[in-house]
Amino acid sequence: MRSLMTSRPVLAGILFMLVGMFMFSVNDVVGKWLVATYTVGQVLLIRSIAAMAVLAPAVAREGVSQVMNPPSPGLQAVRVAMSTLEVAFFYWAVTYLPLAETVTFYMAGPIYVALLARTFLGEAISTQRWIAIAIGFVGVIIALNPGGAAFGWPALIAIAGSLAFAGMMIITRKLKGTPDTTLVFWQTAAALVMGAVLAPFGWVEPSLRDYGLLGLLGVVALFAHIATNKALKLAPASTVVPYQYTLIVWAVILGYLVFGDVPPLSTLVGAVIIVGAGVWIFWDEQGSRKQG
Repeated sequence: MRSLMTSRPVLAGILFMLVGMFMFSVNDVVGKWLVATYTVGQVLLIRSIAAMAVLAPAVAREGVSQVMNPPSPGLQAVRVAMSTLEVAFFYWAVTYLPLAETVTFYMAGPIYVALLARTFLGEAISTQRWIAIAIGFVGVIIALNPGGAAFGWPALIAIAGSLAFAGMMIITRKLKGTPDTTLVFWQTAAALVMGAVLAPFGWVEPSLRDYGLLGLLGVVALFAHIATNKALKLAPASTVVPYQYTLIVWAVILGYLVFGDVPPLSTLVGAVIIVGAGVWIFWDEQGSRKQG
């Protein structure tokens, strides 16, 4: 892989992105399986403890004092709140919804980011991007299927989680000067605190195997982030970011193989529209940056 990164960095970047998305998908499947037995608080607590253990050497290298005193603490607090909510809402939603449906709603996050960027970041929105945003919302409505029998508050939980994810991304853009280790540390710490508060309610003692699986959630998510960050360093964002939408493909495949879930036609159609709108928005943004 090292020789590939040197000789063909773009191909290596694509492979890292594909591996990162697959790891996120495995993480989602294991999480959905575990929340059928354990509470969301337990999942947040144990996965965060494991992630903290893996993250500790990086925090030591970065400098504990620097990590513990991040810039713009107010914005940092809002960001970790949004981050914790989106993770909690995801695990809450997959308790009731098929994995593919939940992931489809979360993949609408870039559409919300494009819309919110005008208000909170002062970014201009081109006519093409407005059209893509409108098309993306149509995709969300189709996937939501308001007239269907499956429509209800679990779908609204997933929508709320995707909105929290979009809010986190907007604030992350404003905090782009903050080191990655600091951002990840506070995300993990906030999830750990929320898990510690919620875990005592409805605690189910995990088996030794399930303790390992719960811890694996945090470790796999960390390495998935490392893989995606590596992809963005090796290849242009416009090349590798669209591969993030393979999450929906894996959600459909793994959801069927592991849980026997067959997503309704409305979810599949909505997913295709959301992916198309998201890629359109991303390419339009990249074109605007090049012109700038």
